Amino acid sequence: MRVTELNRDTAPEAVDAVFEGLSARSRYLRFHSPTPRLTASARRVLIDVDGERHAAVCARIGGDPVGIARLIKTGERCAEIAVAVVDLWQRRGVGRRLLEELTAVAARMGVAELHGDVLPDNEAMLALVRKVLPGVRLTREIDTIQLSYPLAWVTAEITDADLIDSLQGI
Repeated sequence: MRVTELNRDTAPEAVDAVFEGLSARSRYLRFHSPTPRLTASARRVLIDVDGERHAAVCARIGGDPVGIARLIKTGERCAEIAVAVVDLWQRRGVGRRLLEELTAVAARMGVAELHGDVLPDNEAMLALVRKVLPGVRLTREIDTIQLSYPLAWVTAEITDADLIDSLQGI
């Protein structure tokens, strides 16, 4: 498996291939709604990778895109993340590699905190973030579980409540 950073030239092919490799269930878990096709506007957002406010990494096996992890800055030092792995390659370490690479890209971009929303029934993603992002904070909201992960542990002030929350299962 090879993981590389995407840009505006390489993103379209990768986005299309990964989307096509997702089942209806995987698309629902990724986009939080039934998504039988990628709309033109959604595709434009996904391929608009500039490396400054929007970055993405792609896992390829034998040259074929099998997963993408992305971040979009939501503030000066915060970014929202998302991960998608084609169904045939799920639970084989692709998501782990993507998330590890994405955190390195985020740190290089000056991001201090990652956040995202995960559907409560997306147990695989919740397990993945617990493994790859030690100390991730998971907070149950009405329809989602919000994750928050500080990249700058050295400067972050962590309270006893933060530690207890991160250790409790959702």
